[in-house]
Amino acid sequence: MNYDTALDGAISRLHDEGRYRTFIDIERQKGHFPKAIWNRPDGTRKDITVWCGNDYLGMGQHPVVLEAMHEALDATGAGSGGTRNISGTTVYHKRLEAEIADLHRKEAALLFTSAYIANDATLSTLPKLFPGLIIYSDELNHASMIEGIRRNGGLKRIFRHNDLADLRAKLAADDPAAPKLIAFESVYSMDGDICPMEAICDLAEEFGALTYLDEVHAVGMYGPRGAGVAEKLGQMGRIDIINATLAKAYGVMGGYIAASAKMVDAIRSYAPGFIFTTSLPPAVAAGAAASVKYLKTAQHLRDMQQDHAKILKMRLRALGLPIIDRGTHIVPVHVGDPVHCKMISDMLLEQDGIYVQPINFPTVPRGTERLRFTPSPVHTPKDIDALVGAMDRLWAHCALNRAELSA
Repeated sequence: MNYDTALDGAISRLHDEGRYRTFIDIERQKGHFPKAIWNRPDGTRKDITVWCGNDYLGMGQHPVVLEAMHEALDATGAGSGGTRNISGTTVYHKRLEAEIADLHRKEAALLFTSAYIANDATLSTLPKLFPGLIIYSDELNHASMIEGIRRNGGLKRIFRHNDLADLRAKLAADDPAAPKLIAFESVYSMDGDICPMEAICDLAEEFGALTYLDEVHAVGMYGPRGAGVAEKLGQMGRIDIINATLAKAYGVMGGYIAASAKMVDAIRSYAPGFIFTTSLPPAVAAGAAASVKYLKTAQHLRDMQQDHAKILKMRLRALGLPIIDRGTHIVPVHVGDPVHCKMISDMLLEQDGIYVQPINFPTVPRGTERLRFTPSPVHTPKDIDALVGAMDRLWAHCALNRAELSA
């Protein structure tokens, strides 16, 4: 086999379909987020505003976080030195897990290097703990959940997105004595819609199932202390395992689960993705702990973020743009074509210094390509004005270009 030819063909297919992913080289500017500098491929530099970051509240630049990281770095050095089982557990890791457990009102928490790994490792391990486990998974669950469920070798049932009738039918069709788990998300990040959490928990109780909730796009953002949609809806005590991230609203890095002490102990003891991975650097753990603690009382940031999201949705909708509005902080604009999606993204960056990454297949289904804006408390009214004006101009250009291609 000619391996180079095979690689060329695989990459060419992505270019032909208009969904080849390009890295945009940016330099975040401390104290000035969402402003950044774009390092162009030709070596020139351009000031830009980031509109697609997952640092939803700007905590990656917050003095409380930076001070905690500097202190830990000066005290301990760079790396953790090993896995959690072999010299890689420090006071900073334990402090962070205690903050997370307190946030979610759970007995314990377990820290991973990312929420992807936390999902994959936990969901792939659960059938070892509960032989015969059947996992019922929402069809739009994140790739990390899908991968963990796929790899665990157990039984799975995929139910239609947020479809309670389909979930009920699948639960009812299986052996009542079989162990069961329902895996779902709170905020689905591509459309910004929210699950019917209370009704899912009702079904879990009725059929004797565990509940597994991914709060990745909700922690820090919802609830009186930022614990997520489960806290906002008063359902946190009904969730057996909560997965979330420290890399979005908390602005740092890492992922975790929060659950009962027994559940956490079992996952810690059996999951290869935890056992054999070097732990996060102490400085990262320290920054994340400071961020979690701070956001428990920082409702003003959540309020500002929601206000900016509402304003942006209202103004883009007034232009006639196809906004997907599910009442959350995510602002998707439906384009429906990978080529035009990238065209608008490229023109926003080059002409207006506005950085929003195109979202194409396989992240979203073909035909649902979109631009996904993430307003933050640190985006200013001037930033919003610039974005709205640019989208007004470029959307008309895109429509004209579509007409020319169709002629």
